[in-house]
Amino acid sequence: MLILTYIAVIASAISGALEARKNEMDIVGATTIALATAFGGGTIRDLLLGRTPVFWVLDPGLTIAAFIAGTLSYYRLDRLSNRLFIVVDAVGLGLFSILGATYTLQLELSPIVAVLMGVVTGVFGGVLRDLLCNRVPIIFRHNTELYATCSFVGTSVFVFLIWLNISHLPTSIIGAGIIFAMRLAAIRFRVTLPAP
Repeated sequence: MLILTYIAVIASAISGALEARKNEMDIVGATTIALATAFGGGTIRDLLLGRTPVFWVLDPGLTIAAFIAGTLSYYRLDRLSNRLFIVVDAVGLGLFSILGATYTLQLELSPIVAVLMGVVTGVFGGVLRDLLCNRVPIIFRHNTELYATCSFVGTSVFVFLIWLNISHLPTSIIGAGIIFAMRLAAIRFRVTLPAP
């Protein structure tokens, strides 16, 4: 869980910093967006579940990791920014979704709540990132490739496999892998939800 959390935080921080760079923000803006992206979804999840202090307050190393990842990606990853943004955003979406569902199941709450908390954890860091970059969040635009849907499907599979008493590690890999693959496939083939 700890390793997955660090990977998810670092990936999300990188996506936040790259988005800030694309919007011509300075390093202060980039690190702010990086931290908001890395911690936004998990913070909302913890507050909704009554888990306080929230996850990143309990482990200061997460803040350090997000700050370093955001700073380095702001200064060093300009040539790969578009392709890298898509990949790290998909990684963060997958891992945070599974982590959100896992924490919810540990509290012995309903599987439906676990799926919803997984989606909240996965997508709301990106929502905060987009709002702070002064644009309509990706998940709310009708012409955007599948995003929250990927989280919902992968998290649902993960929760179902846990319900079948399958070991946590393979179910986490399967759930996160589904989310990651669905997101990249949706972007590659421009798969969107039906518009009115």
